[in-house]
Amino acid sequence: MGALGQLLRADQGLTRWWDRQAPQDAWPTGVRLPGAGQLPGRLLDLTVPHEDINPLLAACALTAAEPVAGRLVEHCAARLVREIGTVGLPAPEPPPLPPLPPGLAAFGRWFPVLVHLTALPHTRAYHRQRGIPVEVSRHTLADLGRTMALHRRRHGTGGLLHPHWFAHHVRGELYQLGRLQFERTRLGGRCGQSVAAAGLPHGPGTPSLAIHIPDHLGPLTPTACEDALARARAFFPRHFPEQPLTVATCHSWLLDPQLRGYLPAGANLLRFQDRFHPCYEPDDTAPLVYVFGTPDPPLDALPAGTTLERTLVDHLRAGGHWYGGNGWLEL
Repeated sequence: MGALGQLLRADQGLTRWWDRQAPQDAWPTGVRLPGAGQLPGRLLDLTVPHEDINPLLAACALTAAEPVAGRLVEHCAARLVREIGTVGLPAPEPPPLPPLPPGLAAFGRWFPVLVHLTALPHTRAYHRQRGIPVEVSRHTLADLGRTMALHRRRHGTGGLLHPHWFAHHVRGELYQLGRLQFERTRLGGRCGQSVAAAGLPHGPGTPSLAIHIPDHLGPLTPTACEDALARARAFFPRHFPEQPLTVATCHSWLLDPQLRGYLPAGANLLRFQDRFHPCYEPDDTAPLVYVFGTPDPPLDALPAGTTLERTLVDHLRAGGHWYGGNGWLEL
């Protein structure tokens, strides 16, 4: 056993995590770490940054040579595969990606990527079973490369930003449809109560869609948003007819009504807000991370090159707060 395997075996937190797992016979079979010959093409398809490909190939080879590491990756991937097709899972216990001990170097950085890569053939099979168009599948799963690029841009090293986020893609919950992403989920308490109060036959726990707003697909124009919503209205009844979805939610600081005091009338963000019935909660962190990539920066050090950047900083400097906008709309 090599040094990596010894570190993994010696970690008490990881041992406790293993002890809380279901019996091995409860997991799906055929979930295997990708071979060296398969991986480069898959990484290119997933838009993985080119500077990350060789280090990731090396991490995969190291993992394959260490039985303890390979077993851990395949087990975590099998857990995700077991959950493919589920909707709106509560926070799992124990989490699908365990906390790893310090000192694992490259394996620690690439571990969540290896888990997702190991599970993805089963996600693609699920997409084919559901008749998901190849283009939609490709655009959806390319989010892996995008979040890897964000990690490198923000931290200067390879890795995966927000490792648990891509589990929604792997489980077949989330799809890229034009300008927006749509996730099959369930109404939470705040939005569910608001929907019920409006007289709709829905409430907390009802199946719904969650709308996500990627930051790399150009302006959030009304035309692009209407196109994405039209795609969603056609896509989900066609590929998931057993689950009618008539309500979509959005949980984003972009729905904060205070933006109206800073942005010009008719701005794309304000027209996006107008689509939703609102409900709110305080949240200064989300807009700073979304725009500047850090949750608690010195305000004087932040760039002010766009109207949105100036708006965020000026409001906080004046002693204000931003709010995480929760809103819903009828499809």
